[in-house]
Amino acid sequence: MKGLNALLGAAGLAAFLALGEAVPRLGLVKAAYFPPTSRIAGAFADELADGAFWSALGDTLTGWALGLGTAAGAGIVVGVLVSVVPHLREATASTIEFLRPIPSVALIPLAVLLYGTELRSVLLLVVYASFWQVLIQVLYGVQDVDPVAEETARSYGLGTWARIRHVLWPTALPYVITGVRLAAAVALILAITAELVIGAPGLGSRIAVAQTSQAVPEMYALIVVTGLLGLLINVGARAVERRALAWHQSVRGEVAV
Repeated sequence: MKGLNALLGAAGLAAFLALGEAVPRLGLVKAAYFPPTSRIAGAFADELADGAFWSALGDTLTGWALGLGTAAGAGIVVGVLVSVVPHLREATASTIEFLRPIPSVALIPLAVLLYGTELRSVLLLVVYASFWQVLIQVLYGVQDVDPVAEETARSYGLGTWARIRHVLWPTALPYVITGVRLAAAVALILAITAELVIGAPGLGSRIAVAQTSQAVPEMYALIVVTGLLGLLINVGARAVERRALAWHQSVRGEVAV
């Protein structure tokens, strides 16, 4: 079954690439705006041979990794504290609901004002957007803790940290992993957006330069790179999820009786 799915996926990709080659050559769209797949592939190969491309890729991955790590750590810590400290969740609920819907791109003027085109501008946007993905999942995960298990742990004399480790964390971990996986995709989107709009070093700024210089095949090649990067991040996050939750029924495919 997996082999058939892989074959169908490869066939679909081949058909898509063939369509991308045929549409501009048949004159259905102007090649100046949408070049054939072969020209994009050539530009892609040229990018791979360019040292500046790898430097830009490194800048993007640096902003993504630092921002995601900071957001994940902060989201987990804040989420657990808000959940376990009495009345703190009720006290912060309105603040969270007010801040969470604010689009991260709306903070671009603030980021530019504070840090210009430095890496810190990218980190500000990435951390802000990714933090909420993790925090909300942690809050849901802690809320899902079985009250019977919690009371049993209390009756056996487990302290706060012991209950967090043995009761709260195993229940919340699937939610945490989901939050980090979602945050990983959001972090990449915001890193590219920040580079594209602010001009911070990275793939986004190279896309902007290619667009303004009318290097259309190179622009599409860089867009393809960002898509491949997102695919690799998602596949990696899925692999980490399967490994970290190998004990969980959602990964083992077991049905709870």
